[in-house]
Amino acid sequence: MTEDDIPAVDALEQKLFPADAWPTEMFYEELAQDTRSYYVAVDALGEVIGYAGLMCVRPIADVQTIAVVPEREGQGIGSRLLTLLIEQAAEQRAEDVLLEVRADNPRAQRLYRWFGFEQIHVRPRYYRGGTDALIMRLKLKDWAGMPGAGRDAAGAGTSGKQPKTTEERR
Repeated sequence: MTEDDIPAVDALEQKLFPADAWPTEMFYEELAQDTRSYYVAVDALGEVIGYAGLMCVRPIADVQTIAVVPEREGQGIGSRLLTLLIEQAAEQRAEDVLLEVRADNPRAQRLYRWFGFEQIHVRPRYYRGGTDALIMRLKLKDWAGMPGAGRDAAGAGTSGKQPKTTEERR
Protein backbone atom coordinates (compact mmCIF):
# COMPACT_ATOMS: atom_id res chain seq x y z
CA MET A 1 0.00 0.00 0.00
CA THR A 2 1.18 3.49 -0.76
CA GLU A 3 -0.25 6.87 0.18
CA ASP A 4 -1.87 6.96 -3.28
CA ASP A 5 -3.97 3.94 -2.26
CA ILE A 6 -5.34 5.54 0.90
CA PRO A 7 -8.36 7.35 -0.63
CA ALA A 8 -9.65 4.06 -2.12
CA VAL A 9 -8.82 2.10 1.03
CA ASP A 10 -10.51 4.73 3.19
CA ALA A 11 -13.66 4.62 1.03
CA LEU A 12 -13.78 0.84 1.47
CA GLU A 13 -13.14 1.15 5.21
CA GLN A 14 -16.08 3.55 5.59
CA LYS A 15 -18.32 1.27 3.52
CA LEU A 16 -17.34 -2.03 5.17
CA PHE A 17 -17.00 -0.88 8.78
CA PRO A 18 -19.28 2.13 9.22
CA ALA A 19 -19.42 1.89 13.03
CA ASP A 20 -15.78 0.93 13.56
CA ALA A 21 -14.03 2.62 10.61
CA TRP A 22 -10.57 4.01 11.13
CA PRO A 23 -10.19 7.76 10.62
CA THR A 24 -8.49 8.54 7.30
CA GLU A 25 -5.45 10.01 9.04
CA MET A 26 -4.81 6.70 10.79
CA PHE A 27 -3.87 5.04 7.48
CA TYR A 28 -1.26 7.73 6.82
CA GLU A 29 0.07 7.33 10.37
CA GLU A 30 0.23 3.54 9.98
CA LEU A 31 2.22 3.80 6.73
CA ALA A 32 4.72 6.07 8.47
CA GLN A 33 5.54 3.41 11.08
CA ASP A 34 8.50 1.16 10.30
CA THR A 35 6.91 -1.67 12.29
CA ARG A 36 3.97 -1.81 9.85
CA SER A 37 3.46 -3.58 6.51
CA TYR A 38 0.35 -2.82 4.45
CA TYR A 39 -0.92 -4.43 1.25
CA VAL A 40 -3.71 -3.81 -1.21
CA ALA A 41 -5.31 -6.22 -3.67
CA VAL A 42 -6.41 -4.66 -6.93
CA ASP A 43 -8.51 -6.04 -9.77
CA ALA A 44 -7.62 -6.05 -13.47
CA LEU A 45 -8.77 -2.42 -13.75
CA GLY A 46 -6.55 -1.32 -10.90
CA GLU A 47 -9.42 -0.86 -8.45
CA VAL A 48 -8.67 -1.65 -4.80
CA ILE A 49 -10.73 -4.70 -3.82
CA GLY A 50 -9.02 -5.53 -0.54
CA TYR A 51 -6.42 -4.41 1.93
CA ALA A 52 -4.56 -5.71 4.95
CA GLY A 53 -2.01 -4.54 7.48
CA LEU A 54 0.40 -6.01 10.00
CA MET A 55 2.31 -4.61 12.95
CA CYS A 56 5.40 -6.57 13.97
CA VAL A 57 7.23 -5.93 17.22
CA ARG A 58 9.08 -9.15 17.91
CA PRO A 59 8.25 -11.64 19.13
CA ILE A 60 4.64 -10.73 18.27
CA ALA A 61 3.03 -9.71 15.00
CA ASP A 62 -0.50 -8.37 15.06
CA VAL A 63 -2.98 -8.22 12.16
CA GLN A 64 -4.14 -4.61 12.23
CA THR A 65 -6.82 -4.90 9.56
CA ILE A 66 -7.96 -7.09 6.70
CA ALA A 67 -10.90 -6.52 4.38
CA VAL A 68 -12.26 -7.55 0.99
CA VAL A 69 -15.15 -5.96 -0.90
CA PRO A 70 -18.27 -8.12 -0.38
CA GLU A 71 -18.80 -8.84 -4.07
CA ARG A 72 -15.32 -10.43 -4.24
CA GLU A 73 -15.55 -12.54 -1.06
CA GLY A 74 -15.01 -16.25 -1.56
CA GLN A 75 -12.49 -15.75 -4.38
CA GLY A 76 -9.35 -16.31 -2.31
CA ILE A 77 -8.43 -12.63 -1.97
CA GLY A 78 -8.69 -12.59 1.83
CA SER A 79 -6.69 -15.82 1.99
CA ARG A 80 -3.93 -14.34 -0.17
CA LEU A 81 -3.81 -11.14 1.89
CA LEU A 82 -3.67 -13.11 5.14
CA THR A 83 -0.90 -15.28 3.67
CA LEU A 84 1.10 -12.15 2.83
CA LEU A 85 0.73 -10.90 6.41
CA ILE A 86 1.80 -14.24 7.88
CA GLU A 87 4.76 -14.48 5.49
CA GLN A 88 5.77 -10.93 6.44
CA ALA A 89 5.59 -11.84 10.15
CA ALA A 90 7.75 -14.92 9.53
CA GLU A 91 10.23 -12.87 7.51
CA GLN A 92 10.51 -10.48 10.44
CA ARG A 93 11.12 -13.48 12.73
CA ALA A 94 7.98 -13.09 14.82
CA GLU A 95 7.00 -16.11 16.87
CA ASP A 96 3.24 -15.57 16.93
CA VAL A 97 0.64 -13.70 14.90
CA LEU A 98 -2.31 -12.31 16.86
CA LEU A 99 -5.58 -10.79 15.69
CA GLU A 100 -8.96 -9.68 16.96
CA VAL A 101 -12.12 -10.75 15.18
CA ARG A 102 -15.71 -9.83 15.91
CA ALA A 103 -17.56 -12.55 17.79
CA ASP A 104 -20.46 -12.04 15.36
CA ASN A 105 -18.32 -12.65 12.22
CA PRO A 106 -18.31 -16.43 11.70
CA ARG A 107 -17.00 -16.19 8.13
CA ALA A 108 -13.81 -14.45 9.24
CA GLN A 109 -13.45 -16.83 12.19
CA ARG A 110 -13.61 -19.80 9.80
CA LEU A 111 -10.90 -18.26 7.64
CA TYR A 112 -8.60 -17.74 10.60
CA ARG A 113 -9.19 -21.25 11.97
CA TRP A 114 -8.53 -22.67 8.51
CA PHE A 115 -5.14 -20.96 8.65
CA GLY A 116 -4.43 -22.52 12.05
CA PHE A 117 -5.33 -19.64 14.36
CA GLU A 118 -6.71 -20.67 17.76
CA GLN A 119 -8.89 -18.55 20.03
CA ILE A 120 -6.96 -17.66 23.17
CA HIS A 121 -9.04 -14.93 24.80
CA VAL A 122 -12.20 -12.82 24.61
CA ARG A 123 -12.27 -9.04 24.97
CA PRO A 124 -15.79 -8.27 26.16
CA ARG A 125 -17.57 -5.37 24.44
CA TYR A 126 -14.43 -4.47 22.43
CA TYR A 127 -16.29 -3.15 19.40
CA ARG A 128 -18.80 -0.33 19.25
CA GLY A 129 -22.26 -1.60 20.00
CA GLY A 130 -20.87 -3.96 22.63
CA THR A 131 -19.75 -6.86 20.42
CA ASP A 132 -16.98 -9.00 21.90
CA ALA A 133 -13.64 -9.51 20.18
CA LEU A 134 -12.15 -12.98 19.97
CA ILE A 135 -8.37 -12.91 20.29
CA MET A 136 -6.76 -15.52 18.07
CA ARG A 137 -3.16 -16.67 17.75
CA LEU A 138 -1.12 -18.50 15.14
CA LYS A 139 2.19 -19.95 16.31
CA LEU A 140 4.53 -19.40 13.38
CA LYS A 141 6.54 -22.53 14.18
CA ASP A 142 3.39 -24.41 13.14
CA TRP A 143 2.89 -22.43 9.88
CA ALA A 144 3.30 -24.60 6.80
CA GLY A 145 2.05 -22.13 4.19
CA MET A 146 -1.39 -21.22 2.91
CA PRO A 147 -3.72 -24.14 3.53
CA GLY A 148 -5.32 -25.67 0.44
CA ALA A 149 -3.23 -23.45 -1.83
CA GLY A 150 -5.44 -22.07 -4.59
CA ARG A 151 -8.63 -22.61 -2.56
CA ASP A 152 -10.71 -20.14 -0.58
CA ALA A 153 -11.84 -20.53 3.03
CA ALA A 154 -15.04 -22.27 2.04
CA GLY A 155 -13.04 -24.82 0.05
CA ALA A 156 -14.17 -23.64 -3.39
CA GLY A 157 -11.49 -23.48 -6.05
CA THR A 158 -10.22 -20.17 -7.35
CA SER A 159 -9.44 -19.33 -10.94
CA GLY A 160 -5.76 -19.76 -10.20
CA LYS A 161 -5.16 -16.03 -10.61
CA GLN A 162 -3.80 -14.38 -7.51
CA PRO A 163 -4.71 -10.75 -6.88
CA LYS A 164 -2.04 -8.24 -7.76
CA THR A 165 -0.67 -6.73 -4.57
CA THR A 166 1.62 -3.88 -3.66
CA GLU A 167 3.42 -3.31 -0.39
CA GLU A 168 4.70 -0.14 1.19
CA ARG A 169 8.38 -0.97 1.77
CA ARG A 170 10.54 1.11 4.05
